[in-house]
Amino acid sequence: MKRPIFILVFVLAVPVGCLLLARSAQENKPPSWYVVGGQRHGTSLFPRIEYPETRPLKEGQMDFAHYHTNEEVHFFLKKWAAEYPDFVRLYSVGKSYEGRDIWQLTISNVKTGKDTDKPAMYLESNRHSQEITTAEATLYFVWHILTNYGKTPEITDLVDSKALYVRIRNNPDGSDLYLNTAQINRSTVRPHDSDGDGLLDEDPPEDLDGDGFCYEMRKWVGAGKGDHVIAPEDPSRRLMKPVGAGRGDYRVYTEGIDNDLDGEFNEDGIGGLDLNRNYPENWRPEPRLDLTGRGWTQSGAGEYPLSESETRSVVTFLLQHPNIAIGQSLDTKGPMILHAPSTSRSEESIPEEDLKLFRYFDEQGRRITGYPIVGDIYWDIPNRMKEVFDGLKDFREEGKPLFGQHVEFGYFQFGALWYGDEIWNAGKVVDYNGDGVFSPLEVLKWSDEALGGKGFKAWRKFDHPQLGEVEIGGYNPKFFWQNPPPEFLEPWARNEAMFNLFLAKSLPQVRILSAEAKPLPPKGRFEIRAVFANVGFLPTALEMAKKVKIVRPDSARIRLPKEGMRLIGGTDTVELGYLKSGENKQVLWEVEVESDGEREAEIIVSSTRGGVRAQSVRIKR
Repeated sequence: MKRPIFILVFVLAVPVGCLLLARSAQENKPPSWYVVGGQRHGTSLFPRIEYPETRPLKEGQMDFAHYHTNEEVHFFLKKWAAEYPDFVRLYSVGKSYEGRDIWQLTISNVKTGKDTDKPAMYLESNRHSQEITTAEATLYFVWHILTNYGKTPEITDLVDSKALYVRIRNNPDGSDLYLNTAQINRSTVRPHDSDGDGLLDEDPPEDLDGDGFCYEMRKWVGAGKGDHVIAPEDPSRRLMKPVGAGRGDYRVYTEGIDNDLDGEFNEDGIGGLDLNRNYPENWRPEPRLDLTGRGWTQSGAGEYPLSESETRSVVTFLLQHPNIAIGQSLDTKGPMILHAPSTSRSEESIPEEDLKLFRYFDEQGRRITGYPIVGDIYWDIPNRMKEVFDGLKDFREEGKPLFGQHVEFGYFQFGALWYGDEIWNAGKVVDYNGDGVFSPLEVLKWSDEALGGKGFKAWRKFDHPQLGEVEIGGYNPKFFWQNPPPEFLEPWARNEAMFNLFLAKSLPQVRILSAEAKPLPPKGRFEIRAVFANVGFLPTALEMAKKVKIVRPDSARIRLPKEGMRLIGGTDTVELGYLKSGENKQVLWEVEVESDGEREAEIIVSSTRGGVRAQSVRIKR
């Protein structure tokens, strides 16, 4: 459906859309319009689309051959909470910009203790509207664990001894827009002045030819007047190659019109605030907020750190749950295993012991997922991308800083081992000529062979109301370029889920290896000896966690009965420091039992991120 050009017509369309919504509600039918709430630009209306890619193979059954809508995700969350009441809890952690619940799961066996007394991992996905593959990987993670509990010893132990906090959609507004309309935004739907003209969301893309997607438009403008040419290596004349302004004969746009008549197309679509630029670590302001014009700025950062309810709910939850030792916040499209820093090189900012751990998990992630790119966001990623995708083996450039990132907060302020993996590869699947580079022509060839051509829409002429004759076509922006075609979705979801499962199984874990009482002279005195250990893979505190004082040192405590027994000298609580993986520490207490009989003392080991364990010791005089 073509969007109106003139504002007067646009405003008059709003009541019509509202009437359609009211009528569909009365008739108990899905509305034919999707409404995005606005501020200065009024209410945005888009035709609602039911994509085949969002239809399950069978209603009510889990499959990973389609993309789950918000409604379907919520259906399964409620279903799992009902089916597994002993270890699945569903709750809302807050409201989105448009007032939707942000749902989260806690997976932990309540019969083995409170989740907050156990080492924990936090997993989040779909904070960016268009990155719907991440939600599928997280759904797979949850589904795999729940369906294997009681069958697989490692998963049973994981649920019994650890806590998993899982947020499948942290941006329900944006993902709903993406899955139900032709819009392809990345951000939340909060109105945003993305082009700096004082207007909000006034120039979104439009589905001009009514096929349900906003593809690309190419227009012949004459030799030396454009910035693209038809790729000479492509005999089908489908691929466009950027060559720079004044060197091409085509202009390429996203599908739509120039709503605000400023000569630019689709430069200020719905939203624009990036939730992964809104975290407090190394936050930088929007360009208009820098009063000098000389500082580092970042579009999409928000009015201030944690200005958005979606990011604020994450940080609040984390600070309320310092037992979280590992985090993962997923994105597309990579494929990459990513971590901090995003403003410096790893060697400059990460202590050596922590960096060893990141390098270990980088390689394990590469092994499990097959992703060719691993490392830090600032330096490793831009350089490795050039090497892997462009074949520039000796290419080295300055790092590319990004600010206000989740992984930076997760590591540098929260002190956890934090990842921000990217899933999917935009069709870079087969290196046909074996030269180590996935060329655009090889991507097109794979699309043709694997998808029968449906990944790329052949260019078709269209009479554009402003540009005249153009052609509309290119790669499918939703289910090829940004996310895998549904028939190729499951391996990506599974591989990422398996890496996150590996991370979860690597959490620290304190245990009491032994606790016993030995009589001492004179009668009634006893030595209680206990040995404590971290049997998990990670230490109970990363070096960064110690530096920023986000965790307390591990401790051991003895709890005596109120009567008949007393501690002789010393204190009931002994600090253990921070236990490394496999490290044991012994603590001795001396007690006096006042009269004959049997009594019981309790030994407790407590670690912020290694959990809490207790064991009774019987003492008989």
